[in-house]
Amino acid sequence: MNAALSAAGIVLATVAGMEVFAWAAHRWVMHGWGWGWHRSHHEPRHGLFEKNDLYAVVFAGVAIVLIALGTSGRWPLQWIGAGMTLYGALYFFVHDGLVHQRWPWRWVPRSGYLKRLYQAHRLHHAVHGREGCVSFGFLWAPAPDRLKQQLQVAQAQVQAQARRQDARRP
Repeated sequence: MNAALSAAGIVLATVAGMEVFAWAAHRWVMHGWGWGWHRSHHEPRHGLFEKNDLYAVVFAGVAIVLIALGTSGRWPLQWIGAGMTLYGALYFFVHDGLVHQRWPWRWVPRSGYLKRLYQAHRLHHAVHGREGCVSFGFLWAPAPDRLKQQLQVAQAQVQAQARRQDARRP
């Protein structure tokens, strides 16, 4: 029983840790040097897949390796891999299915946490391009009113930077 509780704790801690990791990766990798893959997620999708889906393949590969190492005796890696897999499944259903409606069913939540999550991610996509975005989490959703204020500030900063760059051009 103790081992089962320990494993469950590791899985849940990994899910929470993955949200922190995903926020940072989304903010500084996907909207930074990894924009080449992520750009497709901010443009109209043509077909079933987008280049951004390669991130899911990479993270799934890491989870598979951890599970394989863990089941070959390197405890607790299998439970960390399982937590990554659970996070990936939540991401797949909530982000891809609910928010981006990549499923055949269409449902927009009208109240509660899922509405807040939906609104937060829609505000992330209110910006065209990678600069000036807000809300980089996938399962954590700040209050929409706060995000709208942050979005206004971020957009003002992007516009000011563009004006400074234009002023430097001959």
